[in-house]
Amino acid sequence: MPLAMNREVFITCAVTGSGGTQDRSPHVPRSPQQIADSAIAAAKAGAAVVHCHVRDPETGKPSRDPALYREVTERIRDSETDVVLNLTAGMGGDIYFEGSEDMGRMGPRSDMAGATERVAHVVECRPEICTLDCGTMNFNEADYVMVNTPGMLRDMARRMTAAGVRIEIEAFDTGHLWLAKELVKEGAIPDPVLVQLCMGVPWGAPDDLNTFMAMVNNVPQGWHYSAFSIGRNQMAYVAAAVLAGGNVRVGLEDNLWLEKGVLATNAQLVERAATIIESMGARVITPAEVRAKLKLEKRPPLPR
Repeated sequence: MPLAMNREVFITCAVTGSGGTQDRSPHVPRSPQQIADSAIAAAKAGAAVVHCHVRDPETGKPSRDPALYREVTERIRDSETDVVLNLTAGMGGDIYFEGSEDMGRMGPRSDMAGATERVAHVVECRPEICTLDCGTMNFNEADYVMVNTPGMLRDMARRMTAAGVRIEIEAFDTGHLWLAKELVKEGAIPDPVLVQLCMGVPWGAPDDLNTFMAMVNNVPQGWHYSAFSIGRNQMAYVAAAVLAGGNVRVGLEDNLWLEKGVLATNAQLVERAATIIESMGARVITPAEVRAKLKLEKRPPLPR
């Protein structure tokens, strides 16, 4: 496929994630107020979209507590800074095993929930976008399996769509795109289709450019996509994604460093990405333009 550079680029900031980064940088937000404040700062720096997980405010461990998501949502919505809100729905599908012999039961660290519970915060908070991880995958971090069966994905997608929330497909490998295309064909994921290409996450798609272009070439015509890589290749992938016709994602979920020896804030990572995009001759677009492009509706959470 010939390269077709994207000239109208939106930046997503992945604010905190669910990985074990909370003890590696003081800038990784934990509490709902910290997460919301960091998201707002990223928006002021040029992010049109903020992708939010929540964490236990005391321990920093990942959480699925709807009350925490509601607080983050309300703080962002009540701020004077406009931004498209993207909430994860990836929690609740993690299986841990204790060693390689006792495989008849899940380990105590596992976090498995049904479709209703996995999307409860999405239904309540009504973000413009929520994520759908389109596949099952081994994760190198902590030796666990991210479990998303086709039936679970169909159920979650129907609930997300019924709640009026745009689905962002998260694809960690080419097979995830294959399944996503089937879900779109079935009508479980409606147009316009949005996909995030997640590169360099062990053991998903490695972030070499040949694999990246294989992922790009598997994105159907007419879909909207963003891409990112983790760690030191985060900013290189800002340029690669724009050159390949996509949008970009940066943030502390994926990378803690601004440069060697310098820990970043989310706002600094967004500012660096915006500089790269504009230096390439492209324009960073606004939340309002993203809503128009993706047919999004900004709404408050459901009444208490």
